[in-house]
Amino acid sequence: MPAHFKFACADCGRVSAALPASAFQCPHCGSEWLEARYDYATLGPHWPGLVALRSKDIWRYKELLPLENADNAVRLGEGGTPLVTAANLGLMLGRPNLFIKDERQGPTGSFKDRQAALAVSVMKENGLTQAVVASTGNVAISYAAYCARAGIKLYAFLTSLVPPEKMRECALYGAQVIKVTATYDRAKELAAQFATQRGMYFDRGLRSIAAVESMKTIAYETAEQLARRIGTKPTPTGQTPWRAPDWYIQAVSGGLGPVGAMKGFSELKAMGLIDKVPALAVIQAEGCAPMVTAFKRNLDQPEVVTNPRTHIATLATGNPGRGYALLRAGLRAHGGTMESVSDEEAYRAVHVMAKMEGISMEPAAGVAFAGLIKLARAGVIGAEDVVVVNCSGHTFPIQNEILGEGWARDVELPEPAAEPSPTPVLAAQPHEGLLAALQRLDERVRSIVIVDDNPDAARLIRRILQAKGSYDIQQAGDGRAGLALIHAQHPDLVVLDLMMPEMDGFAVLDALRADDATADIPVIVVTAKLLTPAERERLNGQIEALLQKGSFMDDELLADVLGALT
Repeated sequence: MPAHFKFACADCGRVSAALPASAFQCPHCGSEWLEARYDYATLGPHWPGLVALRSKDIWRYKELLPLENADNAVRLGEGGTPLVTAANLGLMLGRPNLFIKDERQGPTGSFKDRQAALAVSVMKENGLTQAVVASTGNVAISYAAYCARAGIKLYAFLTSLVPPEKMRECALYGAQVIKVTATYDRAKELAAQFATQRGMYFDRGLRSIAAVESMKTIAYETAEQLARRIGTKPTPTGQTPWRAPDWYIQAVSGGLGPVGAMKGFSELKAMGLIDKVPALAVIQAEGCAPMVTAFKRNLDQPEVVTNPRTHIATLATGNPGRGYALLRAGLRAHGGTMESVSDEEAYRAVHVMAKMEGISMEPAAGVAFAGLIKLARAGVIGAEDVVVVNCSGHTFPIQNEILGEGWARDVELPEPAAEPSPTPVLAAQPHEGLLAALQRLDERVRSIVIVDDNPDAARLIRRILQAKGSYDIQQAGDGRAGLALIHAQHPDLVVLDLMMPEMDGFAVLDALRADDATADIPVIVVTAKLLTPAERERLNGQIEALLQKGSFMDDELLADVLGALT
């Protein structure tokens, strides 16, 4: 049966029939850069209807994947990951249309499961029994799992910076792990040499057709899911079946993920299923940012980093090669930017997303969210823009840099006494119960009243405080109720909104300051209102801090809370 796809050379433009998985080069010019092509015009009008009837995995898009026979698909439940609203982060940044593509839900916990599923399926279809891969962790684990299922022996070259837990998981699947005490770029060189010497198939990442094609499925799923969540866009001829975001954001190492995603969005636009290709934000770690540095200097080639200086090993590709040129071309065609963030900003983003959204992610995904925060604060991403961020993987194993020291506290209980006490006691305080001992672990437990008529904003502030300390928090939904609660509880701090019906925050503040019993209670104002000079003057000397809703982050609020309590 003839294949439903062909291959076009990115350099000479010649089109070839389907090539075997072991074919590295264009048969006409020898280029290693090939791209799969499909009959978009014929497929487009009918495709959404076909897709809607299928299971929610990457194989629902089989007409646009380079596998000749679907029976060769190696399946572990890859794809079909949820699109989650980032409600709390959206409130904090003033960007209500933030969505998380939760790739942690893959079979081995990362978006690389898409790549492994299609690449290993192509290997299986072509009768391969051995393969070689170089990786910083996630790729090796995914390929090891899928190769195990397909009966293919995998040799995985990993740098010594990869956490040992990931190496052990890779070996658990039966892969032969080769630890390379050098950079990832050097590990790739050694893996390629090993494959050549043994006559084995070497997966070439961005130059692997199956790898790029697999990442398109992120775009397909996103466009389907957004249409269901927020509706489609009108066009001169009607409505688009699916919906593209305004921004797609991903952290990158070599660039495979966003290159594939951009191809997917471009194909959907070519078929008339979406109205545009989204702007792309490429985010890298500052300690290894060859693309970002070159982009900001308007260079045609990446600024190669020979000695990466980042703890985020999965992003430590010092030479992304052609990946930079491909992404730069995409930015020129569709808009977007490249930005870098520090390791500290990435780890902070990991904390924020875990504590604010309940999503624990790997540091590489933290880089993407730190980039989002940076671009939103700079105004590059607009207040109404629809944004999708690739949460590329789970945080297992948790790195020491994320939590640091003191993330857990010990409570020692005494050995049972000869005559058992009715309640457990601490050795140092024999007359107090366990509950009292646990309460003493945080000497700064204080009472706080939140007064805000917006339940989402109040919930966010409560969550920020809960995540940072053991505070006794109560809240009121309007000014009158808030004033009554403050008089009844006499809290150590009030967090006050200004825009409330009937009795607004200014009136609440005036009442507090006019009463000797409440005049000294510190107040932090958190408001969406753009204050006039006169209103700012009215607050001057009356409050501890003024924070704008949508423009503060949790650490800033915490700093003001702690400052007010000291």
